[in-house]
Amino acid sequence: MKKLAALAILSLAVVACKKDTKTITKTDPKTGEKVTVEVPVSDSANTPTAVVAANPAIKEVNGVYTQTFKLEKGATYPLTTYQRNVQTMTGPDGKSVSGTSNSTDEMSFTVNDFKDGVYDISINLLGKSNSQTANGKTVSVDTKSAAPADANLKMMWTMNKALVGNKLQMKMKENGEVVSISGFEPVYAKIGTAASGQIKDAKQKSAFVNSFKQSFNQNSIKEQFTKNLMILPKTGAKIGQSWTETENATPDGSVKLTTTYTLKSVDNGLMTVTVSGGIPKKSDKKSQQGMTHSISSELSQNGTVLVDQNTGWIKNQNVSVKTTQTESLSDGKQTQTMKSSTTSTVIVNPQNK
Repeated sequence: MKKLAALAILSLAVVACKKDTKTITKTDPKTGEKVTVEVPVSDSANTPTAVVAANPAIKEVNGVYTQTFKLEKGATYPLTTYQRNVQTMTGPDGKSVSGTSNSTDEMSFTVNDFKDGVYDISINLLGKSNSQTANGKTVSVDTKSAAPADANLKMMWTMNKALVGNKLQMKMKENGEVVSISGFEPVYAKIGTAASGQIKDAKQKSAFVNSFKQSFNQNSIKEQFTKNLMILPKTGAKIGQSWTETENATPDGSVKLTTTYTLKSVDNGLMTVTVSGGIPKKSDKKSQQGMTHSISSELSQNGTVLVDQNTGWIKNQNVSVKTTQTESLSDGKQTQTMKSSTTSTVIVNPQNK
């Protein structure tokens, strides 16, 4: 080991003495044009570089970048989602209490084949974990650990344990369009069996399984896949260009969540996209029988998404979402106010931070 270290130091010393230059290609963040510059070898060594394929998944034509997928047969690509929520509530007396929750959903995608422009992919459900901390106490449920002693936590662990270890089969076009996802019935059967051991009432068990089916099906997995992996719009984008997506934040659609994406750069084999937006401040006031109830809330988000240029697969996402709410009750003489704030951090593929 010492000999290898000495050789490495000697090699660095020789390079430093030569003061050679190296030609590298970079993307101008303002114009999107590719420029070639000469830099000292010592400087280029400190600048991460990646070999970009001749036909990468994210490519540029006339300054417009588009996204496809160039996945390797036999390769496995990770999609692990970690979320941390920190909530603080302040009562009318000014005293605050806080709690923290963490969750991790671990999946991976294995490419079995690529034929006629369609990928055959296995979605591997690998693990789930949840933990909550409040008043100095932490409880956790992790499919990679033993079952908890607490009955309610054990039920959650049992359901999660029945879910992981399963595989779904996905057909996806090179442009990211999901053709189909199958393999749900065996998963439903395992969840039903696990529920039988935890829920004795037949109606409650049936309601639980039906609820699970509503949240875990082809449409929900398609939506999750598209949101996490299809970053650029179908028409593509130029460096510095922004685009906006809007979705309902409430069932009736009265409140909208707006997310703005901006293509910041495509350089050194990575595409960088920034995320911003949220829900503007909403206020409501109602009076009844001499009492006035007021409530206001808002949401803001910001973060960054990194995508591998060669494959089109997400390398890392780190987005912070902050929600604040203020609620007050007044009789005209006295006012009681309660405040709550939640900061959620959502990280995709945290191992690549």
